Amino acid sequence: MNYQTILYEFDSGIATITLNRPEVFNACNEQLTSELYQALEHAGSDLAVRCIVLTGAGKAFCSGQDLKEAPEPGTERDLRDSLRRRYNPIIRRMRDMPKPIIAGINGVAAGAGLSLALAADIRIMSTAARLVEAFIGIALIPDSGATFFYPRMMGYARAFEFATLNKPISTERAYALGLVNMIASPRAFPRAVRAIAEKYAAGPTQTYGYVKMLLQRGMVAPLEEMLTLEEEYQQRAGQSEDYREGVAAFRDKRPPTFRGR
Repeated sequence: MNYQTILYEFDSGIATITLNRPEVFNACNEQLTSELYQALEHAGSDLAVRCIVLTGAGKAFCSGQDLKEAPEPGTERDLRDSLRRRYNPIIRRMRDMPKPIIAGINGVAAGAGLSLALAADIRIMSTAARLVEAFIGIALIPDSGATFFYPRMMGYARAFEFATLNKPISTERAYALGLVNMIASPRAFPRAVRAIAEKYAAGPTQTYGYVKMLLQRGMVAPLEEMLTLEEEYQQRAGQSEDYREGVAAFRDKRPPTFRGR
């Protein structure tokens, strides 16, 4: 894997994908979105990968679309194509990924970069970071899943305020709103991300995937459908090696050693 705009590292079951255009605050150009999708595909298919960390190089997580790729004034651009071909496949891949994804928000996350962070399953945010809506500043709507994530996480009124007034959200405010799961000082941030990643990498990966799918479905499905799905996936979980190991470890009064299947 010879990436030029991202870094891909694997260690102890953890795949770390680092957006690596620090000179432009990891803004997304055509190459970065292509390489990010490829890296997610690779991590998803690699059985050795049991947890994915998405973060940014330098002072930013991701500042969103690289506006240097925007057309000259008066030139029409097919924004629909950009979303269909580049951003939406990444968001779908992240949400369909049957493995935990942790967003390590080390610095500013703006526009589509914020959408990438919200598409993760767990978000850990440095106190040096901030969240910025950004789209309305250039008269565009929030995209890349933002209109899905904002109201579900913040509620309609706060989501509308954030999406239309373009006021940055601090780390403390993001935590209070439920946008992030954990905050850490810049010094403690790498250790905090690593600790959570190690916990997930040592856990029952297949079961995590079931939980991820069911919780997403549970946001829109009626109770009866969820009861039926729980029956089906509990049966599948109960046929796994990790279930047998978990029960054996409980009986032996020892920590379980899960293998992710």
